Amino acid sequence: MKNLLFKSLVRFSQVKNSQYFVELENQYGCHNYHPLPVVIAKGKGIYVWDQEGNKYMDFLAAYSAVNQGHCHEKIYQELIKQASQLTLTSRAFYNNKLGEAEKYITQLFKYDKVLFMNSGVEAGESAIKFARRWAYNIKKVPENQARVLFANGNFWGRTIAACGSSDDPERYQRFGPFGGLNFDLVDYNNINAIETKFKENPNYAAIFFEAIQGENGVIIPDSNYLKQVRSLCDKYNVLMIVDEIQTGLGRTGKMLAVEHENVRPDMVLLGKALSGGFYPISAVLADDQIMLQIKPGEHGSTYGGNPLAASLCIKALEVLKEEKMIENAHNLGKVMEKRLNELKKFNNVTQIRNRGLMGAIQFQDGKGDVAWNFCLQLAKQGLLCKPTHKTIMRLTPPLIINEAELNSAFDIIENVLKSI
Repeated sequence: MKNLLFKSLVRFSQVKNSQYFVELENQYGCHNYHPLPVVIAKGKGIYVWDQEGNKYMDFLAAYSAVNQGHCHEKIYQELIKQASQLTLTSRAFYNNKLGEAEKYITQLFKYDKVLFMNSGVEAGESAIKFARRWAYNIKKVPENQARVLFANGNFWGRTIAACGSSDDPERYQRFGPFGGLNFDLVDYNNINAIETKFKENPNYAAIFFEAIQGENGVIIPDSNYLKQVRSLCDKYNVLMIVDEIQTGLGRTGKMLAVEHENVRPDMVLLGKALSGGFYPISAVLADDQIMLQIKPGEHGSTYGGNPLAASLCIKALEVLKEEKMIENAHNLGKVMEKRLNELKKFNNVTQIRNRGLMGAIQFQDGKGDVAWNFCLQLAKQGLLCKPTHKTIMRLTPPLIINEAELNSAFDIIENVLKSI
């Protein structure tokens, strides 16, 4: 009996607590993130559990990568099935999964072709490359003169091109030089500024922007903005590239955020929830006039379009549709809007924004990192959110959330607001 008790005490003493894992990352990892001090050990649906077993509602959903919920059973089973058969061949050979995924996604989104990559920023880099090639071959822009227009406040990654297209000092300071990229910036949601640029220079290959700016604080453009951009692109023969990596796949209550204005971009970028959070998959959708400008050897990725990713992509999209997650985001988006509007009564809430289940609360500026401190208080109450910038908190729960859970989360938010 004493021996059993001793063994139990030894096992208990060997259980590693959250601080152990925090210290591991601090000692051995690059300090390129500043996470909330919660060490997640398990996830299911909209819930996650930390190393000590405390349960939280996840209102970040891995920046919308787990729209389908953590560890969705059907996607998990597809992962196990395909991983036991074939995971990677490279594109040196054909495989029996890629073509099926290409057919499925192009028919679903009604584009001629797709390029599968891995990370979202790879999709963005690919789109710029394709737009430049189209500009030289089709628009007849002089060699090395093609330009791409971006919006202030954009965020699409942290590669050199992504940093070179940003107006955020954290992205570009001491990472230069960025000369020769031929990138320009205009204010987001400013149609006149776009047309001025297009008039000034006939060499624009594309305008690249987010349907809703996520990292910038869920900045939603005016109604008809997307239609007006589409009209200007048609008028000046410029490609319209829309980044739907956070906003796409049901997040805003439509499959794509551009569907709110019935707009069809020349290129659509997808990622994150394209695998339901199981695997890095991104995609560029475009028609033949753009895609067929790229020849063998001019672009590629060892992992892009691998059979495991292809299988997961189909299953993740099927789950979104079959389980009516997009409709749920639309319906509960109205509930989120109502609960957000109720927060206006608090003096420290200056703005609220949402479209579908993509929301944000903007706080009055004050001492310290206001949104960060608020998120710390929420975590103590079992709700995980993430700040963006100093005064904005995003709300992006998995799309499988129900009304009771959504209201429970907002009850927590209200209670914390009352206490500060």
